[in-house]
Amino acid sequence: MILITGASGNVGGTVLQKILQHRSDVKAMYRSPADARNSPPKARAVIADFADRDSLRRAFEGVERLFLVCSPIPQLVELEGNAIAVAKEQGVKHIVYSSAGGAGTWEKSFPKWHTEVERVLQSSGVGYSILRPNTFMQNIVAFFAPTIQSQDAFYSSVGNSRASLVDVADIADVAAALLSGNAPDKVYELNGPEALTYAEVAERISRVCGRTVRYVDLPMAEQKKALLAMGMPEWQAQALLDLQEYYVEGNGGELTDDIQQITGHAPRNLNAFLVANAGAFTRRVATA
Repeated sequence: MILITGASGNVGGTVLQKILQHRSDVKAMYRSPADARNSPPKARAVIADFADRDSLRRAFEGVERLFLVCSPIPQLVELEGNAIAVAKEQGVKHIVYSSAGGAGTWEKSFPKWHTEVERVLQSSGVGYSILRPNTFMQNIVAFFAPTIQSQDAFYSSVGNSRASLVDVADIADVAAALLSGNAPDKVYELNGPEALTYAEVAERISRVCGRTVRYVDLPMAEQKKALLAMGMPEWQAQALLDLQEYYVEGNGGELTDDIQQITGHAPRNLNAFLVANAGAFTRRVATA
């Protein structure tokens, strides 16, 4: 039996859809019955909360392989630590863990939290595959599409740094392969096929949209002020800036072949992703 946590989320949901193409012995974990309403019919929906070990014990019953992913919040280490402890207790044989790029090296915010969880997992005695994906291509739509629609521009503070953007679909392909086979205990660095600056990303979006889209680089203090004004919690705004600093310092532009080695196919490229999602960048006309 395979269990996919975070089944209503971006990564977990994509992994769930992928694994269901090949397996029928799959549980999908949700935090509430409302979240589980759209669970795929082929999956067995279970309700559990990372903060409630008893609920995890019920969810993990009979599970041999686990995909572990949690929202990047300050309680990440405690919550995912609960899942690892219960998995060991319940006899789970292998955990595929969705970590983050920069884990193991960058001692700030999201990567730092994931590093701590990785250490817990590696010392647990449970078999593991640790995935360290770079920035998701999907984040371009999630975070930048609104201002591209309204202003033909998007904003960040990464300067001319390069990132090897990765498609979540490739992460899901890797996770599904590792969940289905006898994977060794190993860390995988998941990167896209090219390292791009955000100015180059803007050029790619411009070609797809047929109009000029600009990348505007902001001083970090100015960006933080804007994020706080939008209602973002201080911890989250600072964590995002810490992550952007990771790229500014010259990290995140590495190219690796882990996706090719595990899945047998090259990682998806940004052009294909932008063409498939071109509708997200359609110019929004202001109405009176």
